[in-house]
Amino acid sequence: MKNYYNKRNGYQETIQKGLIAARTFKRELSTGKGSKNDNIQLLKEELQNAEAIVIGAGAGLSTSAGLTYSGERFENYFFDFAKRYGISDMYSGGFYSFPDKETRWAWWARHIYYNRYIEPPKPVYKELLSIVKDKEYFVLTTNVDHQFQRAGFDKSRLFYTQGDYGLFQSVNPNIKKTYDNEEWVMKAMEAQGFVKDQRGIFIVPEDRKLSMCIPTEMIPKCPDNESEVTMNLRSDNYFVEDVGWDIASESYYNFLKRYEDSHVIYLELGVGSNTPVIIKYPFWQMTLENEKATYVCINYKEAFCPKEIEYKSICIDGDIGEILKKIMQ
Repeated sequence: MKNYYNKRNGYQETIQKGLIAARTFKRELSTGKGSKNDNIQLLKEELQNAEAIVIGAGAGLSTSAGLTYSGERFENYFFDFAKRYGISDMYSGGFYSFPDKETRWAWWARHIYYNRYIEPPKPVYKELLSIVKDKEYFVLTTNVDHQFQRAGFDKSRLFYTQGDYGLFQSVNPNIKKTYDNEEWVMKAMEAQGFVKDQRGIFIVPEDRKLSMCIPTEMIPKCPDNESEVTMNLRSDNYFVEDVGWDIASESYYNFLKRYEDSHVIYLELGVGSNTPVIIKYPFWQMTLENEKATYVCINYKEAFCPKEIEYKSICIDGDIGEILKKIMQ
């Protein structure tokens, strides 16, 4: 029995196995064998025959769905922040030292809303669901934008390890709870001057006049003790792993144990090199030790695998959404 994951702390076990994999595999990487079309056909066959699919999703999946952090989306919704503070994209804006709390929380209201509470521009998540919905699947993701749930994935088959844009947590480390922020976000968007279109989606008003701050009384507070709150995003040792997080961790552990010796596809989608010990390295290790497993990496310009598992890997370089459409044909 491999015992990759501990029920009580699956995330830490994931990290440990990722570190082991980093030492196990040599640095020689491969982009796989066969042509792109051949690999897409091979993946179709694997998907049909697999007993289970473990999906590992990174930021590249949401990028493929149109949830980009720079370019047109950023210019549409953050043009005023860009002009006044020189911020160039949503990611860097999340780390900007704003002059006051009213401005910082105005930024975060927009950031949360346009990445958590609206449909993505492209139906990539729904197309992925249509491919796996009739299979035994589980999703491990570092994304925090809730798009799997929005697309209709079964929440009991989802482990979002790094947090959720839709949750606050207290700055008090003794309070191990999270708090839904949807109601606050909607009020904060209205306070900045955003208006709703016919679909009920907040848009920039025609005169493009927006406030870059919210009223002081709207700064979010912890409902339990009125302490300040912060985003429930893993950035330090104070990240709150609440009851829902623990349940998801255990469910992931149980799924892996159930199929650890079966014909499993470890399907990695849009995972970069920033946090490889969460998805990429553990997927490599589990593929190596299960003779029936197949590792699949679909990513734009970052589709590769270790030489040690090249013979049981499928690497496809390209836009995830376009490749999923070909698989659906």
